[in-house]
Order: sequence, then structure tokens, then C-alpha cells
Amino acid sequence: MIYDVLEYGAKADGVTNDAAAIQKAIDECSAAGGGQGVLRSGRTYYSSSIIIKPYVDLHLERGSVLKAHSDLTTYFHPNEGQKDNGVKIEGTPVTLKPSYAFIYAKDADHMAITGDGVIDGNAFAFVKQVSQYYVTGDFYPRPTVIYVEHCNHINFTNIIIRNVSFWTLHTAGCDDVLIDRIRILNDLNVANSDGIDPDHSTNVRIIGCHIECGDDCICLKSSAGNMEYGPTKNVLISDCTLISTSAALKIGTEGTGNFENLTVNNCIISGSNRGISIQIRDGGHVKNAMFSNIIIETRRFADCWWGCGEPISITTHNRVPEKQSGHISGIIFRNITCDSENGVFLSGSDGNHIEDVLFEDVKVKIHSKSKWPKGLYDLRPGFGQKIEEIPSAGFYMRRADGVTIRNSRVVFEGEERACFGEAIHAQDCADLVIEGFKGEAARPELEAIVIE
Repeated sequence: MIYDVLEYGAKADGVTNDAAAIQKAIDECSAAGGGQGVLRSGRTYYSSSIIIKPYVDLHLERGSVLKAHSDLTTYFHPNEGQKDNGVKIEGTPVTLKPSYAFIYAKDADHMAITGDGVIDGNAFAFVKQVSQYYVTGDFYPRPTVIYVEHCNHINFTNIIIRNVSFWTLHTAGCDDVLIDRIRILNDLNVANSDGIDPDHSTNVRIIGCHIECGDDCICLKSSAGNMEYGPTKNVLISDCTLISTSAALKIGTEGTGNFENLTVNNCIISGSNRGISIQIRDGGHVKNAMFSNIIIETRRFADCWWGCGEPISITTHNRVPEKQSGHISGIIFRNITCDSENGVFLSGSDGNHIEDVLFEDVKVKIHSKSKWPKGLYDLRPGFGQKIEEIPSAGFYMRRADGVTIRNSRVVFEGEERACFGEAIHAQDCADLVIEGFKGEAARPELEAIVIE
């Protein structure tokens, strides 16, 4: 059944708040057993919060725009009182459940958002320009655009989401999630405008998406606010194109729970500050992750953004002294091509080494691209962690055991090489295996491979 929101009183003039009409159409659709709540083409629907119900497909026809209202007092407030006020831990914009959401669903099995229309987050109603390279605001009251909690068998297909001030699509405690061919087009200077954030969710497929955003394009999380839902597990990411001022693809930083059984393949990362980042700072563990057939192009951005051009970065460090960071093991990188201003970076902790990492057919080309300083590695956030000045190696590893580098290559190019170093530099790494490797240091006075 079709439930046209115009028939429920929506004005669709881009000025009137159409939330009540849209919500009425959704409610009646769900009560009747399900169907489509339709936003017709050629119109702009200006709206405060709406709540998707079970078996409802919110369908945006091509040429329709659903635009977030600029007045947060008109929004639904699903988690009032859980605002992070007083939280001082570095690097945790969301430690609890979001306080505000533009589109919200909970316990709404078989819900969907589909169509070729646009969801506009109206970002600049909630943020401010801080510098030439950075736009931000208080963590709240910036609303999450789509927050879906404890919903199973759900679809997000074809939609365009743009101009988001905070996280774009956040699924928490969901099972059987299909995110298929969506486009996320956010301002690259707007901080925390994550693309897709599967959080304590299982059996997630992210297929054929294009994402541009001023934070992580795809970030697997296990946040403290949703710990009742178990690990983030069984995730497939395939055939995506990603552009990010932070990390194109990240596991963490919010990582209180575990991450298991992750596959990423056939993706292209370009114009990003980091390519792939496994960034563990809390108690959650990462195991069994495979990355294959990926092209990565990175460069350094301003230091207000985490990252220093690393195509692959794997780190585990304590966020706070009293809590042990999680363990990382069983990671495979196969057929990866990197063109970057930095090299592959692995950094474990004392008593918590990274374990069992394979690099096979990984090609790393390093050269200067930006105006920003080189020879840096970024360990933020975490207790005592900062940007470290170390000449960039093709592979720089410390406190990582059981690493294999097989049939891989490092090439340094360009005249600017003072901040670049060895092809491989390993410190405190047990059981390191190097097979079929080709590569020279950036400068003739340096050895190609250094193992300490």
C-alpha cells in the first residue's frame, strides 16, 4: 500500500514543518501491516523528527528532498538526559546514546528507507566555522540524521544523504542490515560528520556506496551506550568509493565491545587523511578481519584532523591509564595498492602486542603531496598519545608479533625525502617474516630494512 504524505496534510513547500503529516502517514502505514510512506518528487519537505515504525518503507521519489528542521526544540528527544555533559575523556564525541535524531527507529523490524530522493541534514544550522580547515560545534545539540536502534531485517537503498552536522547513518544493536548503493555527500570540513556507523550490529552488508565526509566514511563501533547489544560482528563492505578528511574506513575509536569477522573488498579510497584505520582504545578486541583488492590514496590534512596520511594504521593504546585497551589479532591485507604521504603503521602497547597480521601483495608508494609537515605518526586519542616525529617508513611496526610481509613492495618517489626513512622498520616485533619483498630506503645513507 502507498501512503502519500501529501494526502495527510504535508505542504511540501520547504517552509512549513511537515513532521506531523509525515508521521501520520507512517503510523497508519504500520498499523495497516506495512507499505510505503511516499514523498513525491519535485518537492521539499521541511521537517523536525520523524519515527519509522515496523514494516514501513519511507520512500523518497527522485527529485524529492526531506530537509531537517533548524529548530532543535521541535525534535523528538529519544534519549533525554544522556547528553555526555561532563564527560571529559578525549576523543569520545558519543559515549552514550544520541540525544537527538532527525529520523529515528527502535524495535522497528523490517523498516526501510529507499528511493532516489535526498535527505538534507541542514548542517550549518548546527555548526560554526572554527578555522579555514575545520567546522564544528558542541557535540550536542548536533542531531544524528538517522539513528536506528534494535531493528532487524532492515534496508537503506539508493538514497542520497547530504549536508550532515553529525553522524549520518547510525545502526545500534541491529541484525541483518543492508545498506545498498546510497550516497553520502557531506562537507569535508565539518567535524564528526561520519558516514555509516554500524554499532554493536551483526550481519551488516554495505554494498556499492559512495561516501564523502569530514570524518570517517565507514566506522565500525561498539559504543559504551549500546553495550547491551553485544559485538559488532559479521560485516561485509564491498564495492565502495570513499573520500574522508579523517579515515575512510575505521574500526574504533569507540570500542568497548568486540569486533569479529569483518570483510572489506573491492573498494577505492581517495583524497583521504587515512585509508584504513584499526584504532582500539577501550576494552574491545578485534579479530578475524580481511581487507582485499583495495586502492588507497592518502595525503596529510591539517593537524586538527586525526591522521598523518597513513594508508593503513593499526594501533592499540589505552584511552585512560586505568583501563586496558583491547587486543588486535588475525588481520589480513591482500592485494592492496597505496599511494600516500606516509607508510603502513602498526603500534601495539607494552603487554598488549598486535598479533598475527599478514600483508600479501601490498604495494606502497610514498611521496610528498601536500603543504603539511611529513615524517609524522598520529596516535591520538589516548592517555599521553600524540603526533610523533618519526621518519616515515614503508612499513613501520612496533610491538607487533607474528607479522608477515609477503610479495610486497615499497617505493619512494619525488625530490622531497628528508622526512622519509627505511622500506621496513620494525621494533620489538617477534616472529617477523619477510618473503619476496622489494624496496629500498628513501635515502642512500639508510638501510632498506631495520629490525630492532
